[in-house]
Amino acid sequence: MELSPEEYDPETGLPLDKGYLECDLPPYVQEAIDQMQKTWARLDAGEKYMDWDWDWCNLQSNINSAEVNGEISSEQAWYLREKYLRIERRGDEII
Repeated sequence: MELSPEEYDPETGLPLDKGYLECDLPPYVQEAIDQMQKTWARLDAGEKYMDWDWDWCNLQSNINSAEVNGEISSEQAWYLREKYLRIERRGDEII
């Protein structure tokens, strides 16, 4: 599959779709992401799920560990936090 020139950032040359940042993640990070996706599905459906905070903290901890240990880049870590932990970052401010 080839991407057209409109699908790339003209400044960086990287694809506009940042999905490539999810490739080759450490297994423990991928497992935590999979669990967090199940957790969000339950919560978004209105189900009460008392262990949601465990799943959220586990994923955050795994992302942090992978970043600090050089298994993923800072860019990957922030992409994962924004997508799966629903953390919004504006410059240096975290919301």
